[in-house]
Amino acid sequence: MMARPNPEQVSKVGVIGTGVIGGAWALHFLRMGMEVVAYDPGPNAKEKLLTMVDNIWPTIEKLGLREGASKDKLRFVDSLESLANQVEVIQESTPERMDAKRSLFAELDRIVPADVVIISSTSGFAMTDMARELEAQPDRFVVGHPFNPPYLVPFCEVCGGERTSQEVVDWTAAFYEATEKQVAKMDKELPGFIGNRLQEALWREALHMVANKECSVEDIDKAIAYGPGLRWAIMGHCLTFHLGGGQGGMAHLLDHFEDALEEPWTRLKAPKLTQELKDDMVAGCLTQANGASIDELVQERDDCLIRIMQTLNEYRQEKGIKR
Repeated sequence: MMARPNPEQVSKVGVIGTGVIGGAWALHFLRMGMEVVAYDPGPNAKEKLLTMVDNIWPTIEKLGLREGASKDKLRFVDSLESLANQVEVIQESTPERMDAKRSLFAELDRIVPADVVIISSTSGFAMTDMARELEAQPDRFVVGHPFNPPYLVPFCEVCGGERTSQEVVDWTAAFYEATEKQVAKMDKELPGFIGNRLQEALWREALHMVANKECSVEDIDKAIAYGPGLRWAIMGHCLTFHLGGGQGGMAHLLDHFEDALEEPWTRLKAPKLTQELKDDMVAGCLTQANGASIDELVQERDDCLIRIMQTLNEYRQEKGIKR
């Protein structure tokens, strides 16, 4: 039985599931100078992951590599058993199917050494539900939900289940922080966690606008990219509204706009996803893409995010801002 390492000293990470999220986690851990042991039983999973790593590695280099970082530290194994006995922590990123996750976690609980923390990238499932059938050590299973792509977006939500130990929650948060993540350590389970619930509210309102022919998909994205999105990149939503209250801050804002909260500015019940709405959303996105492929759009997103993050980091360091 291996002893659990200090979160700052982890050197070998297991990645189970190597699709969009799992592969991006592999890239993140490789950038941190760690060894990555990957497993995915899907067809051509190894080849797909190696192609992904090769394609995105130039972006990883732009971000800056930690000492010892190398894509050659990636190894792909052909069984869970092989992975289980040679890693210090596991990041699970398999498809969002509850039965499959429960079965996988039961197998991991049986074969993985007792001190290895097992983290799920789930975007919405509660760890209490996923760990319901665990008998041996449910205390070491925890959610670590990233934002896509994990190799680039420096945010992660950590949330334990009813049987997750606080020590594991704290260890996981410290582990991510040691890999340059900003961490939201949740006090209790909440479907969808924090970021996805906020995105979902915005998403539902956008779908209503398109369904009711109130504006175009392009206008919705302009409204975010050139409007509040710019401010959100700097200081988030609540602190931005704090400024909206002038010298009185959030207290004044809440008093001033209290009645406005009753106005019908939002329709949070999801609209019916008709075929017409689907077609309109797809057509709107293709119009905005203007012939660019998904790979080209990913490159544009990543390059711009790097520049934004670098500018924000330089400014905050210069001013001594810790936020």
